[in-house]
Amino acid sequence: MAWETRQGKGRYYTRSRRINGRVVREYCGTGLSGQLAALQDAEKRAHKATQLRAWQTEQGCLEELEEPLEELDGVCDLLMKATLIGAGYHRHKRGEWRRRRG
Repeated sequence: MAWETRQGKGRYYTRSRRINGRVVREYCGTGLSGQLAALQDAEKRAHKATQLRAWQTEQGCLEELEEPLEELDGVCDLLMKATLIGAGYHRHKRGEWRRRRG
């Protein structure tokens, strides 16, 4: 999305879009029509940036909520291991839990 001047002629506005993996330039116009297209693109970019910031904020809140759950998960794992070892089980080749023979 840029204003361009070629061969000394007036300025015109173009958009770059990806179609089937290739970048294609789309002519939008000169003068008032070019300015209108540029304003629309600027509004789209601003809206997209606002949505991204909101999403990032939400992700940060979710990560804060996950921290206590991860800590609880670690404590539960430790408790489960202690219970199984106390009941006579062991981890076979660091995999599944098996009852110790004998």
